[in-house]
This record gives sequence, structure tokens and C-alpha cells, in this order.
Amino acid sequence: MVAYPQPSGAGTLLLIGFVGGIVFWGGFNTGMEKANTEEFCISCHEMRNTVYQEYMDSVHYNNRSGVRATCPDCHVPHEFVPKMIRKLKASKELYGKIFGVIDTPQKFEAHRLTMARMSGGA
Repeated sequence: MVAYPQPSGAGTLLLIGFVGGIVFWGGFNTGMEKANTEEFCISCHEMRNTVYQEYMDSVHYNNRSGVRATCPDCHVPHEFVPKMIRKLKASKELYGKIFGVIDTPQKFEAHRLTMARMSGGA
């Protein structure tokens, strides 16, 4: 009978950390992919009843070529670090919604240009 060595406490901890890191990274990337969809943008922001309606009437949504630009194409950087910075800045929009800064169409319009500039849209 072959005796296998018992793993050390540090080795076990390292293995758990490694596997946990893989699981976390997979979940994080999945979340980032979901957050970079048009569906996410119009469900979480004040977009559905304001800017999204204008977008559907624009050349970005409907054109002869059939190519459609979605929100993240222009408003979310593709490189990792700039994308994370933009996601952090977008949290201000969530704060604005939760605490009443942009919770009505009138308030949204008052802050619209500032939000567009933050997202690279103006």
C-alpha cells in the first residue's frame, strides 16, 4: 500500500485560494459581460423612457446597412482598466437614481448633458 503525503495547511489554503480566485474571476467576467448589454443599460438606468426612445429613432438603431450600434459600443471602453473606471463612474448614476437626483424625467433632463459627457457620449 502506497502512503500519500498529507497536504500541509499552507498548501490546502493555497489550493482553496486558487480555486476561489478562478470562481471569482469567472463570476466577475460574466457580470461584466451582462452589464455591457443594451438590455442592462435600459433596465437599470433612466434610459427606457428618455434617451432610449430617441435612440430608436436614430441612425444608430435603424439604418440602411442594418448595423446597429448599442450603448456599450460608444459609452463603455473596450480596454479593461478604462472599462472599470467607467463602471465606477456609472455608479454615480445609480446613486442619483436611489437618492432622487435623477428620479424624475425633469431631473434627468437637467443632468443629462453632464451624464453624457461622463460616459463619452457628448
